[in-house]
Amino acid sequence: MSEVDRWSNIHQDLLNEVTQRFYSYDNDYLQLRLVCKQWNLKLPKIPTGNKVPWLLLPIGGGAAKKSFEEVRSLEEEDIYQIMQLPTIDEETLDTDGLEEEGIYHFMAWELQDNSICGSCHGWLIIVMVYEGTIKMLNPFTKVHLDLSPISTLSNVIDINENECINIGKIITRNTIPMHKTQIWKAIINSAPTNDNNNDFMAVVIYGCDSNLAFYKPNDKRWLRFSTRPMCDVIFFQEKIYAVDYEGQLYEFDTKNKSGPMGRIYEAAPPPSDTGCFKCYYLIGCANGSLLMLIRRVRRRCKVVETVKFYVYELKKNEKAWSRIYDLGNYILVIGLNSSVQMLSSKGNQIYFTDNMRIAHSPYLAEPHDIGIFNLEDGSFKKLLTDVKFFCPPVWILS
Repeated sequence: MSEVDRWSNIHQDLLNEVTQRFYSYDNDYLQLRLVCKQWNLKLPKIPTGNKVPWLLLPIGGGAAKKSFEEVRSLEEEDIYQIMQLPTIDEETLDTDGLEEEGIYHFMAWELQDNSICGSCHGWLIIVMVYEGTIKMLNPFTKVHLDLSPISTLSNVIDINENECINIGKIITRNTIPMHKTQIWKAIINSAPTNDNNNDFMAVVIYGCDSNLAFYKPNDKRWLRFSTRPMCDVIFFQEKIYAVDYEGQLYEFDTKNKSGPMGRIYEAAPPPSDTGCFKCYYLIGCANGSLLMLIRRVRRRCKVVETVKFYVYELKKNEKAWSRIYDLGNYILVIGLNSSVQMLSSKGNQIYFTDNMRIAHSPYLAEPHDIGIFNLEDGSFKKLLTDVKFFCPPVWILS
């Protein structure tokens, strides 16, 4: 018994050293917490000290069809009951490539059949496709809250008893595909922190026209504030910045009581190759600079492949974009998450997944475009190339 006590009372620093050697939350970190109650109390639900973001892999099975309430109740039960959960019924998944790159990962086993549309400040934003509701979920703690549903977006004009939905000029009787494709991307400006969860704002790119809509907790509807098709949007320095499909930047003031008020930024779009499909991403940096990332994409049959990245920095005094060739000790992280810059030992790289905008089909589980781009030599390291996910993997960012 004394030998057991010695292990259960292992020093916190030694436990932390062990966790730094783990890359899988489900198979390694969670199992370590389940060894005994003392270890479970010492180790936080959210691992600390990671140098790169977590990659959430949306693979269903096992407990995948449990509701949020069921998952949360499990967290409140004795730790040994959690150990009896069924294992994930996943296809053979080779994560060696992730671990070689030092990428931490875990499985989204409670999100089966739903659509992840955003990741910000450690929270996922998810469309529950059968109900048409929009939820925010902390995937580590299982805390969740509701945003206003899809039916309150401005382009959903009518939902009657026959499930006939008028989406602008398009009328459909099938709610499920509409729920899956209505929201392209969702972001929040900060993590909810108070008891009422009313200290944050949210923005979505939605609909066939990729408009912007704004939400504050306790609002009954989403407020549309831009009718221009947008490719990406971020919160930065208490404002909202968005970029359209031509690379034009827009700035919106969030302090206006009637909703965000915007303007076209004076800087002309940065130069880019013509005759190719492009995606634009905006990144706000800790030093106050604003970056625009241009992603060249090639489509061949059912395969979507990234072939090049360009990075530009906004020179506010000159009202122009300047090409950047070296990120120094920073990496850029893009996908369905709010695009960010992170300090990393890797440096000068772009970590990417695709999103609904460039995934060839939101209905079929097909390989997605995931990898790392080296800005110095232009090389790619593609990851999980043969795996089929029900929606694109998502970076979890604190």
